[in-house]
Amino acid sequence: MATAEILGLNPQNVWKHFYSLTQIPRPTGQMDQVTRFIMDFGKLFNLETKQDNAGNVLIRKPATKGYEMAKTVILQSHLDMVPQKNSGVPHDFTSDPIETMIDGEWVKAHATTLGADNGIGCAMMMAVLEDPSLKHPAIEALFTVDEEVGMDGANGLDGNMLEGSLMLNLDTEEDGELCIGCAGGKDVNISFRFQADRNIEKDDIAFKVSLKGLKGGHSGVQINLGRANANKLMNRFLKDVVRNYEGRIASIQGGSLRNAIPRESFVVLTIPEQLSDDLIDLVGEYEALFREDFSGIEDGISFKAERTDLPKTILPEEIQDDLINAVEGCPNGVISYLADFPGVVESSLNLAMIQTSEESIEVKLLVRSSSESRKNWVCSSVESLFLLAGAKVEFDGDYPGWQPNVNSELLRLMERIYLEKYDQRPKVMVIHAGLECGIIQSNVTQKLDIVSFGPTITGAHSPDEAVKIDSVGKSYEYLLTILEKMN
Repeated sequence: MATAEILGLNPQNVWKHFYSLTQIPRPTGQMDQVTRFIMDFGKLFNLETKQDNAGNVLIRKPATKGYEMAKTVILQSHLDMVPQKNSGVPHDFTSDPIETMIDGEWVKAHATTLGADNGIGCAMMMAVLEDPSLKHPAIEALFTVDEEVGMDGANGLDGNMLEGSLMLNLDTEEDGELCIGCAGGKDVNISFRFQADRNIEKDDIAFKVSLKGLKGGHSGVQINLGRANANKLMNRFLKDVVRNYEGRIASIQGGSLRNAIPRESFVVLTIPEQLSDDLIDLVGEYEALFREDFSGIEDGISFKAERTDLPKTILPEEIQDDLINAVEGCPNGVISYLADFPGVVESSLNLAMIQTSEESIEVKLLVRSSSESRKNWVCSSVESLFLLAGAKVEFDGDYPGWQPNVNSELLRLMERIYLEKYDQRPKVMVIHAGLECGIIQSNVTQKLDIVSFGPTITGAHSPDEAVKIDSVGKSYEYLLTILEKMN
């Protein structure tokens, strides 16, 4: 059984804690059970344990003998995970444990996200807290909540809880990289309001069109890979159907999370019955077109149409056209790159969700940028586009980036340790994902020296998520060495 194998992986004290976390449902927004678990863990080892009003948990472990005068070190990871699964998988993230498996050099989950982002970081922190044999300065282990949607835990952090001036964030997802900066972000919420059209042509029939099989993934780390966005692809098809085949849209359900590249989109539309064969042919043509356009990037695109019951309502024609034109014109993906870090994305836009109901359409986007000016400019561009389409545009969830400190003493120490242990230099990076470091810095009074690192995790925010087994052991070994050398 894979579970027993996972508990036998090395370092066993890290994997046992990760396994415990996989057994606790912890999608963003459902934190009570997992924070109680962490609180009980701290108290079990008679460590000072407290929780702030946002739900974040802090556990303090005193310095070991000889390290009493060293600077206090903050270890930080987030407890929540992204709930994504493949279509048809009967998994309930609010109640079911994650079903893990070993696949060669990797640990994965059965058709769902694994939660290694950031459960492995939390597990390493727990292993440090429970082991009395380690040598280290005083430790403040900060387990934040609700990072994946809005970074609510970090934003609501009671900064007075923290006394440390050095911080190790364990949420970087590539072995051998030391992260010293990241992008900030802002949510864009767009809504169209209308009265549904009930005048469906008597000779019309309905089809459900399904776009599935896209890779999706993390809308920050993997936005530069050129993966297909299900909302953009579906909209391209819809523009053709509406313009040339008398199609009318009844509903759209595309994407499910703001910080995940949308993998699926489902549309119910009506069309004159005499054009039904033409629609089936058109869907086949677009499937071939999508596969050709994303050859070498997407290998599982599935685009199908099937007859379904006639809907009671459809979108008003003007709203339908405005939506299609705005989504067609909306930028998506990489907007700009950083000049000082070649190949690293500076700004991006993820057209994450399009959801319809009987009287509204909601479009949700996430803008990321290392530049506050560029972030606001991209948001303004999107706002102008959708205002011209007659929609309401609102902004939320604004969080700052984490600005690099190239003169960091902590970074110099970690670079030296890495070179001594592994006979190679680590790659110092600024990443496009959103880490909590900049927000935490803004909530404390003392200046923090922060570096982020972690094991190799691929496919984060998608059911392809996997963590490389040997990189977990290497990251934990590296963490222990850093702590030991801080005297």
